[in-house]
Amino acid sequence: VQLQASGGGLVQAGGSLRLSCTGSGRLFNTYQVVWFRQAPGKEREFVGALRRSTGAIYYADFVKGRFTISRDNAKNTVYLQMNSLKAEDTAVYYCASRINWHIDYRTARNYNEWGQGTLVTVSS
Repeated sequence: VQLQASGGGLVQAGGSLRLSCTGSGRLFNTYQVVWFRQAPGKEREFVGALRRSTGAIYYADFVKGRFTISRDNAKNTVYLQMNSLKAEDTAVYYCASRINWHIDYRTARNYNEWGQGTLVTVSS
């Protein structure tokens, strides 16, 4: 499966953006989809994950209550709605996927399919 992330841009602190991760192929909807981000000079970090089989969604502590993951199977797309954005949310955001759920779902090396990343810049 191939992934394409989009929706990034420049937004003021307190604003909102919605990122999209669109997958190619009819099997995309069977995949687990996860969002990561990487700020300049920092390691890639987990943002949130959607577990396909149960519909459970997991978030990093720093985004709880501000970010929401949702899925539209008809459009082969997973969304990351980001509200109340802060300057520290500035990063390149990536979506990733794998066919089976991994117990260590927060670790980037456990995913072999990645989108190209979309830049989110939050001005203070």
